[in-house]
Amino acid sequence: MIRFTPDFLENFLATVRKYMQLRGSLTQKDLSEMMNVGISTMSRFLNLKTSSVDEQLVANIIATLNIPLHEIIDGIEEDSTETFKRLVQFYKEQKPTDQKTAVEEPTRPQGESKTRTTATINVGGKKQYMPFGEQPGGHSSNKTEVTIREKLETLSPRQKAYLNDFLNLDGNDRDLVVDLGDAIFRYFRQRNVEF
Repeated sequence: MIRFTPDFLENFLATVRKYMQLRGSLTQKDLSEMMNVGISTMSRFLNLKTSSVDEQLVANIIATLNIPLHEIIDGIEEDSTETFKRLVQFYKEQKPTDQKTAVEEPTRPQGESKTRTTATINVGGKKQYMPFGEQPGGHSSNKTEVTIREKLETLSPRQKAYLNDFLNLDGNDRDLVVDLGDAIFRYFRQRNVEF
């Protein structure tokens, strides 16, 4: 059984309403039809007329609206996080293939060292490679630099959920998130704010 925090339902429903608007101003009826759930069930749930949180319904809504897990993960007790992620993944796999987003693995240029990681980015409609890790020839630019794998292992469950959601976006959506993040970092740098 998945355990939720006491304020989960109110915060979750606010997030659902936001994503109903973002996904094309969906109505309760639209959402219930997309999920194959009765309109009365959906109406009771969205209007807080239920006494408990239905974990199946919550996971189905997240999968249907493609809500990023980082938006709601704080409302799930830490010992239930992995179970909840698997439940959401199950519902995502049940969706028609035209609703799924494929994750494309970046390819490495020929002759590159195995200790070097390369990200494929889309800049101005052109694919570019951004290298991370050791420089060609095996010497690192900074000996104290940690690998990407080590950095990933230090992420919190909330941060991992965000990263997973980011990687599941299509290329244009990822570019949008990167552009927004870049604008935020530039703003703080101009204000001499240190992180």
